[in-house]
Amino acid sequence: MSTYTNLPAPSPEQGLNRYLQEIRKFPLLEPEEEYMLAKRWVDHQDSGAAHQMVTSHLRLAAKIAMGYRGYGLPQAEVISEANVGLMQAVKRFDPEKGFRLATYAMWWIRASIQEYILRSWSLVKLGTTSAQKKLFFNLRKAKAKVGALEEGDLRPENVARIATDLNVSESEVIDMNRRLSGSDASLNATVGSEDGGAQWQDWLEDEDSDQAEAYEEKDELDARRALLAQALSVLNDREKDVLMQRRLSEEPVTLEDLSESYGVSRERIRQIEVRAFEKLQARMRELAKGKGMLIPA
Repeated sequence: MSTYTNLPAPSPEQGLNRYLQEIRKFPLLEPEEEYMLAKRWVDHQDSGAAHQMVTSHLRLAAKIAMGYRGYGLPQAEVISEANVGLMQAVKRFDPEKGFRLATYAMWWIRASIQEYILRSWSLVKLGTTSAQKKLFFNLRKAKAKVGALEEGDLRPENVARIATDLNVSESEVIDMNRRLSGSDASLNATVGSEDGGAQWQDWLEDEDSDQAEAYEEKDELDARRALLAQALSVLNDREKDVLMQRRLSEEPVTLEDLSESYGVSRERIRQIEVRAFEKLQARMRELAKGKGMLIPA
């Protein structure tokens, strides 16, 4: 599917509102029309049909992407990653399964966004527990629920409630909140106006006196990001999707739901998840060893 150079693309220069206005021009598809377009793509690799399916769902991709605000990442890039997931979904969509493209595409869109976050954030490491990753993706929502979205350090009662709701320790809530609210935000996130504002990395100050140590730590974080992005290629599409849905979803998908989506048993999905994580860890350690880096078990 290489015919999408004429798709509208979000960019800081263009502005998000203008992009959202542009994609509203594409009509939504009726079920029968969607089915016929999907058949044309599956049976004849009709790129025009695939293009129509993609453009009619750009609003869905943007809506899902907007739910991932607050991670210090450029919104235009998050939407672009959502569109990549949408295109992958269209490429693999089987109209004979009996469900709508939107239902199928949501998984691919979220997986693509989460992979981008995983590549971009040093905070999400392979050694992090599933509960901590759930905290990472749900803390902003949990803060809003207790009316503390604009708070810096959380009040003790809010810390306790969030820790209970998300099944993590209070110290993990405090640490994650400070990271998401402070200097652990993406080093490339813009500070100030969207059109040319400085980046977080331009404003960071070392609280210690050793500036060389700060640069060394930043280099290590960058190296780990690059290592993780490279290691993800060891997974096939199904392994990557299962791992993202089970470990990095806003609302982790159950084994039963994934087993129905893939037409296999829950035990098989669990095996795929475990195997994917093991493969990713092994590849990370293999790559790290060649670069003289240490990856925690």
